[in-house]
Amino acid sequence: MANPNIVNVAAIYGNNASVSLSTTSATSIVSNAASSGKVFKINTIMVANVDGTNAADITINKYSAAALGGTAFPIASTISVPADATLIIVDKTTSIYLLENESIGATAGTASDLVVTASWEEINA
Repeated sequence: MANPNIVNVAAIYGNNASVSLSTTSATSIVSNAASSGKVFKINTIMVANVDGTNAADITINKYSAAALGGTAFPIASTISVPADATLIIVDKTTSIYLLENESIGATAGTASDLVVTASWEEINA
């Protein structure tokens, strides 16, 4: 896994993704491929509970390889998101760098109750 030098950046692109967690298996939110020559600065990760009645648990992991490969390291572990509420996991004051060949995934305690939205800067070295 390389850590590209971002002193002389070629380009910075803003990105975002929203993913409905339709299963209770780990679902990829952001993945930085091996040898991409990029660093992703994760600015926000938010989890919305779309169930109007029941709370649902969320776990967010950073993986040591792209596409949810390697070892999972918890960013947030089994946190209850109240019904019709949004939980902020990462914001600009707690941003995370995602290096080459790393990824972030989410696991829901209940299928189809949670939507995860992430925003990040793709920094091209």
